[in-house]
Amino acid sequence: MNDLIEGIKNLREITGAGFLDCKKALEENNHDIDLSIDFLRKKGLSKANKKSSREAKEGAIGIYSNDNICTIIQINTETDFAAKNEVFLNFMDEIGKYSLEIKDINFSIENFLESTQNGRKISDYFKDIIAKIGENIILTKLYINEHKENYYSYYVHNSYKKNIGKIASFISYQSNEDNDESKLLAKNLCMHIAASKPLALNVENLNKDLVDKEREIQLDLIKSSGKPENIIAKILDGKMHKFYSDSTLLNQNYILDPDLTVDKVINEFSKKNNFEIINYNLVSLES
Repeated sequence: MNDLIEGIKNLREITGAGFLDCKKALEENNHDIDLSIDFLRKKGLSKANKKSSREAKEGAIGIYSNDNICTIIQINTETDFAAKNEVFLNFMDEIGKYSLEIKDINFSIENFLESTQNGRKISDYFKDIIAKIGENIILTKLYINEHKENYYSYYVHNSYKKNIGKIASFISYQSNEDNDESKLLAKNLCMHIAASKPLALNVENLNKDLVDKEREIQLDLIKSSGKPENIIAKILDGKMHKFYSDSTLLNQNYILDPDLTVDKVINEFSKKNNFEIINYNLVSLES
């Protein structure tokens, strides 16, 4: 019973649905949180679209770069107090510096932790900081972006230091001339990414399973609303168009000019100085 109550509490926090609805969702989906979220969405009872079923964790995100790569690391702590501690922030910078020694952009977290710096495994440095701070400290994300043939920019939100905060966004881009205007656009796009949290660059890059699940949920919602069969397809197209606009970077409304999409902003800018986003990353403690 305690497990059920805890599950209901978590599901209510995630979806905003009522107690009895959450209880029924869990019971009908073998207490699986993700399936229960989908169940509530299909019933039109969930207020959550993108919230994760995982509990929020404390920690920080750091971004580091040299002439060839830009790395983003997320290290989790048990408390926000530890994440703001100068000892922890200095440790993040140390690990970030080591991450710039990686030669393979497909290097995994496990490989990185087993690699050595100054004759010691990276994992040993984590044991040291755990002993020093007294909390469990884990490297949870490691992104390696190659940019030696492209320009790049990044932005850190809710920062503890210039390069460390709770959200970090990065883009690599090509431009005919990397002048002050190009650099400003790149920085503003990084700010847009941090604020709007796109799931992919464009529709073609969206995860197919995610698209199929969204289509299924929206179709169930439309049918349950009693709409006539002859307009269901048209309504579904509109719902999916809205989903694509909300979730893909190039189709999102630009935060600095909501009347334009990001794609239109880039196209206008490119009339005087060609600009193209090659890749982007977003790492957030809120997701």
